[in-house]
Amino acid sequence: MPSTVVHVSVAFLIAVGLLGKYYDRRALGLILLILLFPETDTLAGWVLDGAHRALFHSLVLAAAVGVVLYWDTTGEESWLRERIGPDGVRVLWVGLFVHVFAHLALDWAHLDGINVFYPLSDRFFRIEGEMYLSTADGFVQTFIEVATNPETGQQSIDAGQGGTTKNTHVSSPVDPSSAPEPQQVDRRAPIAVQGWQLYLIVAGAFTLVAKQLQSSPRSEPNDE
Repeated sequence: MPSTVVHVSVAFLIAVGLLGKYYDRRALGLILLILLFPETDTLAGWVLDGAHRALFHSLVLAAAVGVVLYWDTTGEESWLRERIGPDGVRVLWVGLFVHVFAHLALDWAHLDGINVFYPLSDRFFRIEGEMYLSTADGFVQTFIEVATNPETGQQSIDAGQGGTTKNTHVSSPVDPSSAPEPQQVDRRAPIAVQGWQLYLIVAGAFTLVAKQLQSSPRSEPNDE
């Protein structure tokens, strides 16, 4: 699974690109808090079966926050803008994008995926498949497959759906097993478990350091 270090590294890449002139340590710190917030559902897993990757990993929650942000900040009067200013609103939007693309999307493609529509629908989904152009078959994608039962003619769609919170436990160092008293548990806090994850860590660290070392653009003198 993507480690917290991988999530943070991807967050650096997105935040540096989207914050622009709004980039500073305080903005980056807030974005990292937003990024790490979904992992708190791991703690909820101690009292709620299947909470990890469901409670705060749902796109429903992200969509609801996006609707509220859009509704409040697009009018002439904004409750948020009055309190945190336009700079703060920009940081919140970037934080939402980081939350979706640097956290939820990565988890969606690993282990059992995420409970995409929780609590409206209790079903884990995982992004799994391939997409390519073939000289024999043309365009091929297997991420979403439609099958037809030859006997009944009924169609079924496979979009990577898996189990529910009742029968799905996504392990973590905090809650590695669904067993009440697991024996000989190996609690590992992963950093990079595959080469592409190490690449993202290095790329994110390089981007952050490069941003810190960049000099501010020279101000052009006003023409008299």
